[in-house]
Amino acid sequence: MSEGRVLIVDNDELVRASIAELLRRDGFDAQIAGDGRAAVVALNESRDNECPFDAVISDVSMPGMSGTELLKAIRKDHPGTAVVLLTGYATMESAVEAMRLGACDYLAKPVVDEELRCSLARALREAALERENLSLRMRLADRAALSRLIGQDTRMRRVHELIEAVAPSKTNVLMTGESGTGKTLVARAIHEHSPRRDKPFVELACGSIPEALLESELFGHARGAFTGAIADKPGKFLAADGGTLFLDEINSASPAMQTKLLRVLQERRFEPVGSNETIEVDVRLLLASNQPLEDLVAKGLFRQDLYYRINVVWIEIPALRERASDIPMLAERFLARISSELGRSIVAFDDEAMAALNRYEFPGNVRELENIVERAAVLTKGQTIHVDDLPAHVVGGDRRGMLEIDSEDDWRPMPLSEALLEPERRIILRALEANRWNRTKTAEDLEVNRTTLYKKMKQLGIEQRRAG
Repeated sequence: MSEGRVLIVDNDELVRASIAELLRRDGFDAQIAGDGRAAVVALNESRDNECPFDAVISDVSMPGMSGTELLKAIRKDHPGTAVVLLTGYATMESAVEAMRLGACDYLAKPVVDEELRCSLARALREAALERENLSLRMRLADRAALSRLIGQDTRMRRVHELIEAVAPSKTNVLMTGESGTGKTLVARAIHEHSPRRDKPFVELACGSIPEALLESELFGHARGAFTGAIADKPGKFLAADGGTLFLDEINSASPAMQTKLLRVLQERRFEPVGSNETIEVDVRLLLASNQPLEDLVAKGLFRQDLYYRINVVWIEIPALRERASDIPMLAERFLARISSELGRSIVAFDDEAMAALNRYEFPGNVRELENIVERAAVLTKGQTIHVDDLPAHVVGGDRRGMLEIDSEDDWRPMPLSEALLEPERRIILRALEANRWNRTKTAEDLEVNRTTLYKKMKQLGIEQRRAG
């Protein structure tokens, strides 16, 4: 077992090689970089591969990017990585400056082996504490985000009751609802109210990952498993071990991926791509779909045995237009939070603005309402949101999304990209209705491929209705 991953940065090949050899003898995974820019590349790649460096040992005086500049970049983009600086020209002033910028230690060359060992051990302890604090802050932020899951509508009260009932168990939960209704918030609420609340909450939107990469994202891969696999990479299942894994858009999983998921659910074990090693995990699985899975089962597009395995408890999250009585409460809650974040005192919506919000259908659901409130809070000049602060497509009723150019008095400026969304949405809706929501035929009529149609429907908040 490695003691940790350390990156040694020095333009002197002999120095970096000798330090790397020392650390490898001590059990570290020691990597090297010849200058600051190469170090930044290595750090970013390690983060993207979910194998971040625990510490960096860097010379201060290097051509191009100095060790001090590298330190600033690390503190900005890799706050959980410890930094120890080395220099051949140590002064009290430079040491104080380095510590002020966030270095864990500042050592003079030539560095003594035992001194470096002690310094690195101390730096790793400090970095572990910082990562723990960062994790705690993220969990607190997650709890704050749950305040958005509010509503007095009967269906939302039922959602709250189901969360409280299912949270203490290990039961698989399937959530359904349109995009933007709050499925991720429900998943986080279940995790935060469960015995696993202090363990990881890991989420993955399956629809955003190309099919060829989804298996690697879920199960990880071994070095050399495919082109570009330059290091072992743990997957989401391993990252969520002991905690909760939330898989959104599970309806987009391919038949082959569905088979692999079924095995993990049954046996709680898997093999990373390109590896013969079997890994056992303890993961509570939450899943979400923005399409009715029973329809996909009936069409042979989703495995029936997997459907019954994941649909132990079903939570249906209503669209915002189906609980319109919650719009004022949600809008006011968003306004209070956003106003505080902006450092302003915006206290209310006037009657006309609130009436416009209540009339609007919100195809993008709660997420769209939050975005509209944020936009209005940024643009308003006073302490009250007026109707003029709202987007034209919200105020315009049935003409939402259109540029109102019938008269010069009615026209109000708005981004062209925003103005063109509603005509596109209406064209797609009419084509879907004409084809009884057959998306293959609709895509043919619109002369686009099915994938493009799906992406457009998701972007425009068009629900996946059943044909009939």
